[in-house]
Amino acid sequence: MHLMALRPTGRSRTLWGGSAFPSHGRYHCCGGFCGNDVIVPRCLLPLMLLTGLLACICTYVSCLHSLHFPEAFERQLQVTGITWNSTGSVIACSYGRMGDGDWSTEKSYICTWNLDRRGLNPNRPDVIIDVPSSVMCVAFHPSQPSLVAGGLFSGEVAVWDISQTDDPLIARTGITPDSHTDAVYKVGWMQEQTQGNRPQVLSVSSDGKILVWQMVKQGQLVLSDGFALVAQQIPSNTKLNKHGRGDTAIGVTCLSFSHFDPSVFIVGAEGGYPLKCSVAVQSLASTSTAHSVPLKAPAQFTYAPHGGPLHCIDCSPFHRNLFLSAGTDGHAHLYSMLQAKPLVSLQLSQRYLFSIQWSPVRPLVFAAASGEGELLLFDLGKSSQKPTLRIKQMDDDRPVYCLEFNHKQTQLLAAGDSTATVKIWQLSSDFTEQGAREQILLDEIASDVSDAI
Repeated sequence: MHLMALRPTGRSRTLWGGSAFPSHGRYHCCGGFCGNDVIVPRCLLPLMLLTGLLACICTYVSCLHSLHFPEAFERQLQVTGITWNSTGSVIACSYGRMGDGDWSTEKSYICTWNLDRRGLNPNRPDVIIDVPSSVMCVAFHPSQPSLVAGGLFSGEVAVWDISQTDDPLIARTGITPDSHTDAVYKVGWMQEQTQGNRPQVLSVSSDGKILVWQMVKQGQLVLSDGFALVAQQIPSNTKLNKHGRGDTAIGVTCLSFSHFDPSVFIVGAEGGYPLKCSVAVQSLASTSTAHSVPLKAPAQFTYAPHGGPLHCIDCSPFHRNLFLSAGTDGHAHLYSMLQAKPLVSLQLSQRYLFSIQWSPVRPLVFAAASGEGELLLFDLGKSSQKPTLRIKQMDDDRPVYCLEFNHKQTQLLAAGDSTATVKIWQLSSDFTEQGAREQILLDEIASDVSDAI
């Protein structure tokens, strides 16, 4: 590991020994040659420079690609979602707008790049799909590498086959009485498929509904199952503010399935609280609207809330009871499914946290995306309170909206931001090679439960 050549950025002042350093403590790594930034505590900087303890950020992470679609940038669209396909070589991103406003009729895009392709042009996607409404989320099929689903601001859900260059759209919900009546903020593929192994797509919306769609031959997505969160049917096991009254819908903003029990999933509500849910429930939701399939009430347990709506939830792939959440209060919470209060609460941003995800190969590692333009990498084996590494994706502190680890090429981490750019970061072995006692340490963290269900 080589020493860092520091070049200060921003406003500077004399801090120590007559040397000028910036007041905010951010420096260009390698004197600015690598393009990365590192954040260093000002009080420790002189000592770290003298003792050689300050290692270059490039030994931990480097930017392999900066993918950019000029038309999306010119129209001031943002990257609202990213997803890797099942081979780990193709990344897709959705473009839309995260701010307020009626974007339901504004044209947007889904774009893909094959990173293994010779002659990769970072400014020209391999596939460009025009979409008549802002795309809020996107997800590749877990085993069919050319199928990608997207959720729209209009409430529609659609599936494309990127191998069909002429007309990639193969199925859509359309606008029907079964459709969402608000924006779709999460799509995914059901783990168990039925009816001739036809794929099923799950969608989550701020209208309070979680719907499961079956692909049929006529190019349609037909409702096959569904759930609804209604105020009067939310468990009141914790001292929370009233969710609402009667059949008031509770908006859903995010969802994650358990990796150990496919019937269990956690959702994030607009009120800031996570809810443990089950697909095996039989009780019907008390909704005022009719659907072709009766909607069920899935909520089983309520967890202590964030200080604002949730943007992201992710269940641990290494422990059946652990999940992470991130929200508009700038906090990340680590919960056990067995108690209401979080095991760990971290304030990572003075603005929003937009995304959070566990590493697919390191049980104690996770990453978060902030509204201050940073990717934050945590290793709970080193610290449960401070990030191990801060990656500055945006020079002007504009938000990073989404991130995703690559499950096949596990050294790759993708992040999309407000400038219509997706950056592909390569992580060092520090973040990809599991330690000998790592699973034991995770089990110890999970066992620190005080008020079990």
